[in-house]
Parts: sequence; C-alpha cells; structure tokens
Amino acid sequence: MRKHEIPRQHRRNTYAIMIVAALALAAGRISVVTSREGDTAFLSANDRSRWCTVAALVEDGTFAIDRPISIRSADGKRRPWDTIDKVRHVGADGQLHHYSSKPTLLVTMVAGVYGVVHHTTGLTLTENPVYVPRLLLLLINLPVLALFLVTIALIVEVIGASDYARRMGVAAACFGTMMLPFTISLNNHLFAAAATSLTLWLYLRAADKMTDSFSGMTYHPKFAPWFVAGASAAFAVACELPALSMLALWTVLFAWLNPKSMPGFLTGAILVLVGIVGTNQWAHGSLRTPYAHRGVGEDLESIPMPSDPSKVQIQTALEHSQTLMAAEKVELRELHDGGYEVLAERFSPANEVVQTLYKLRPSGAAWTLSVWDDWYDYPGSYWRSGKRRGVDLGEPSRVAYLFHATLGYYGIFSLTPIWILVPVGMIAGLRHGPGYMRRLTAAIALASVVCLIFYIARPEIDRNYGGVSVCFRWMLWFAPLWLYCLVPEVSSLSEKFHGRCFTLVLLGASAFSVATSLSSPWQSPWIYRFASFLGWLGNEMTR
Repeated sequence: MRKHEIPRQHRRNTYAIMIVAALALAAGRISVVTSREGDTAFLSANDRSRWCTVAALVEDGTFAIDRPISIRSADGKRRPWDTIDKVRHVGADGQLHHYSSKPTLLVTMVAGVYGVVHHTTGLTLTENPVYVPRLLLLLINLPVLALFLVTIALIVEVIGASDYARRMGVAAACFGTMMLPFTISLNNHLFAAAATSLTLWLYLRAADKMTDSFSGMTYHPKFAPWFVAGASAAFAVACELPALSMLALWTVLFAWLNPKSMPGFLTGAILVLVGIVGTNQWAHGSLRTPYAHRGVGEDLESIPMPSDPSKVQIQTALEHSQTLMAAEKVELRELHDGGYEVLAERFSPANEVVQTLYKLRPSGAAWTLSVWDDWYDYPGSYWRSGKRRGVDLGEPSRVAYLFHATLGYYGIFSLTPIWILVPVGMIAGLRHGPGYMRRLTAAIALASVVCLIFYIARPEIDRNYGGVSVCFRWMLWFAPLWLYCLVPEVSSLSEKFHGRCFTLVLLGASAFSVATSLSSPWQSPWIYRFASFLGWLGNEMTR
C-alpha cells in the first residue's frame, strides 16, 4: 500500500465500523419490534396502512384492504390491522371498498418481495403478523439503510474535506439523523433518502472523474450510470412527492454536467414515473393520488327542491332526477356540511350490482348533484368525523408552524442540531469550489427552501408536523443533501480545537434525539414529551 493511501484506508476502516454498528442496531430493533398490544409488528396507523396493502395484494390479489382491516384480535375487541390512513371509493368491480391512502409504487415493490417469501415459505402476513413483517423489514429496510450509509461514505470521500470532517459526516449519517428509527418501520422516508443519496453519489462520481486532471483521461460513463441516476431521482418522487422539485433540478444538473447523460437519465426517470402513475391507476382507477381526492367532483345536475326539504322529499326528488332515474336503489347519508352522500345501485349488463357515489348539496333554490370525489369522507372516517386531536387538528398559525418545524417541538434544528451547520455550509458552497459543486449547492438550497415553504403554505388541516412522529419527517429525504453541505463546514471548524468540540456537541445532541426514538419513529419528539411533562404545551399543541 502506498503511503498516501494509508489515511484513506484508515478512514474506510472507521466507516465500516460505524456502518456495521448502525446496521446491527437497526437489525436488533427490527428483530424485536412489536406493537403496543404485542400481537403485530406494526407501530402506527401509517405503517399498518402499507402492510394492509402488501397483504391484500399477495393474499387477495387486490389493492382493496377490506379483509385485512376487518381482522379482529383473539379476544374480538380490537382490529389490529385497522388504520386511519385509508380512503373509500368504488373499485373496478363496481363496489365500494377501502384502500390505503399511501403512494402505490413502493408498496407494490414490497409486495413483490413478500410474494417471494410467501410462495417460498408458505408464511402469510395475516396469519403471522409479528414474525413475517420483521423478516420483510430485515430483507428490505436493512439493505436500503446500508445503501444510504455506504453511498454517504462514498460521497464524503469525493468531497474535498479534512480527515476529521469525513469521519464526522459518516458518523452523522449513522447516528445523527433520524434514518435509524425509521428503519424499524415500513415507511417512505428511508427509501427516499437512500434514493437521493444514490443519485448524489452518481452525480459527484461522474463529475469527479470528468474533471480529474491527474490521470489526464476523459471520463465518458456509459448508459447504465445515467439510467440508474435518473431512476433513483424519480424513485425519490415516488416516496416523497415534493422531491419532484429536486428531480427537475437533477435533470438540469446532469444535463449541464454532460448533455450525453440525458438519454440514460431521462429513460430511467420516465420508467419510474410510469410506474408511479401506472400502479396508482391499477390501484385506484385514477391518475390522481388519493391525496388529490378531497373535494367535490364535476357537477352533473341541478335538482329543484322545496325549502327546508325532508329526507323523504330529497329521496323522491333524486329518484326522479335525470341522473338517477334508472337506478334500482338510492340511499342517502347526511354529511357534516349539510349535504348528502348519495349511493346509487344499478345492474350491469352481466346482471351484477354496480355502485356509484354522488354528492348532493344545497345551492340556492335548487340542490346540485355532483360526482363524489372526497375519498376521505366515509362512515367513521377519522379525518371527517371530528375524531382528530392533538397535532392532527392542524396548526392555525403559519408563524408558529414554521417555528416548531425548525426550532421548536418538532424542529429540524432543535432535534438534530447537527443541521445548524447546513445553512452556513450552503453559503460557503455557493462561493467556493468547482462549478459543478456550486451548482449542486444552489440546487440543494433552492429545493430546501421551496419544500419548506410548500409545507408551511399547506391548509391548516395539513399543518400537523407530519403527525405523531419523532421529527418533522417530511424533510428527512434531504439528509444526504444536507450532509453533503455540512461536511466542508465541519472541515473548516476542525482546524481549531474548539471547533472540533463544537461539532462533537452537535453530533452528540443529535445522537441523543435518535436514541430517544429507537423504540418507535411514531411517537412525539422527546422535546414535545418533556414540555408536556413540564406543562409548557399551549392549547394549540394539545387541543
């Protein structure tokens, strides 16, 4: 081994030790993960929603989750598979069904792995809801975490930084972000971060080789690396829709780096985007995700009504309307907003019952009959029945929401203070370094600001800090991008003893938050819990 390669090998050895330790921690937690009741390995409504779809796809051949959510516990008092993260709409068979509200591509891929396990071993999720989920998490989440950590180690080696800063970057990835807690549950955030990390590494690797003047050789990567980069960038969108902003920026960055990258990059991206749209169409019969079905659909007919009509008068008027005249049966359900859900049943040419939902609402002297497009409004819906509580009620003040999402109870900087170095690193990265790195830093800064503004600008019902979770989880997929910005700043600080001490304190505080979250990612942050214990929480956080 050459003398100049010895420090690099020492760093790699350190990386390997930290990565193996992080993977072992995750594997250990997965091996014993159990619900509060002890009869499943599901930790929240969020992951139950995904597990229901995985089980239904393999065991029932459908995206409809009616059977899983109806499963009862041994004492018959609970439904351990039930979830609030579901919607209801008419399926391809013409009948009303419940479906998971989660994006479809990821759960379809997980179902593929489960299908192999099921057909190989004969084990089923619904009959073994403790050990089969653990096995699948070990087979899926653990390699994805490994991909995230290994690509971070490769990224810090490409960045021009001190030996200390590179080690600190990998340590932060292993123990200073919330990736570790989210590894023990089926969720989208780990996958989005790993996909983003892979794209980042491919970009830096290509740029580094193309600008390498030491070898005197020009690097022209083949189709495959560009294809993988495009596919991974688009897959992040499949897991985190706001990552669409970064996909657009990645396209510009790769095109600027090498225009010849575009055929491969765009092919990979388009293939994944087709998978996103195709699986959503397969699951829901719609090109729009369930999140987009929250309102009133197309107006169909204006129906005259007497003033203050009774339910019988409304029923009669509907049965004589043009839209519902041919219906065999019409049922009404009064809604919270004063309107009605209208369920019409007809017979198909094959003499099968076909159901259609409409919404009827008062509109001046007449009532308007519209296509039903609020998939979240169904009997017993958590989102429409007044059952929402705590953070799920939404934060009325956008100023308060911004504060708690950044510096408060759910704060990006208060929970993982290692990120305090990121804005400073971004400013430095915009001023120094080769052009491809400055462009990358600008793209990361722009995407970070755009996504944060997007979440702050959401309606009140959506301003819930990501629900009951250990952090402001919607920004977790930025972890590899922020680590990229952080490492050079750590390198500058590491030149002095007090700078190193400062970075160690930040890492230690971040690791503390991670440690408090290892039992489950689906719990309130430790700051929130401690403030609750002290009685500091205002009505806006507890109502």
